[in-house]
Amino acid sequence: MSEGPLNAAQTRDLLESLDHSPRRWLGQNFLVDGNIVRKSVELASIKPGDRVVEIGPGLGTLTSTLLASGAEIWAIERDGTLASHLRATLSQSGKLHLKEGDAMEHPLADIPSANDGSFKIVANLPYAISSPWMEAICLGPHPSLLVLMLQREAAERLTAKVGTKHWSALTAQVDLAFERAGLHPVPANCFYPAPKVDSCLLFLQRRANASRLGPHARKVARMLFTQRRKQVGSAIRNLFPDDPVVQRWLAGLPKHGLTAMARPETIPSKVWLGLDVTS
Repeated sequence: MSEGPLNAAQTRDLLESLDHSPRRWLGQNFLVDGNIVRKSVELASIKPGDRVVEIGPGLGTLTSTLLASGAEIWAIERDGTLASHLRATLSQSGKLHLKEGDAMEHPLADIPSANDGSFKIVANLPYAISSPWMEAICLGPHPSLLVLMLQREAAERLTAKVGTKHWSALTAQVDLAFERAGLHPVPANCFYPAPKVDSCLLFLQRRANASRLGPHARKVARMLFTQRRKQVGSAIRNLFPDDPVVQRWLAGLPKHGLTAMARPETIPSKVWLGLDVTS
């Protein structure tokens, strides 16, 4: 196990020894700043025995620190070369359960007994999957907390406020399940190779009354947000003229202080719950 996070030069040398070049299409920018590694573990409040899902462990920089803190880890890594390296260097503890595969197909890295929510997520998310992966997490089971390394723009979109231009069907789902507990900028020089975009650590905590949108509500919300500048009454007449659940939801908007002239970006997350067939 590594004695500490590798710096940029050590990371470059290790990659060369593995005959591996960072793959841009996988979003491979490796964390090389020990302070950020420690901040991630601190935000996750890791204690001995904690069960942690790690997405994209890469070279194991964060993984080794999580293991040293006493966590048991279920990790998923898509890159076969890096997965082999992780098995060779970090499997001795018996507390790393590594799956080689796609995080979109295994968003919780196949952690057992996830339904009780007694696990945490630490993820280094490529921009390309940040939204669909987060939607999968919102469907549940919900972790007690998430510490996500991702592009700052993606973090701001995921945690936008109702009434702003970034409020969306996905943002409403995130808001139903989690509250933003912190956002910490991470400079580009904390990675090798340095990305061309700003990054951050996003800290989310599960709400005490966490909920989720059902399939019908998600479908309707997505379609209404494709016409986000239209009033919902007008959009519903075009898209869902014969859907009784949607019509009942539209008629009930006044009890939430809204009308049929509201636009999707002005509708709070809990109001969208009324679109579920069982509501």
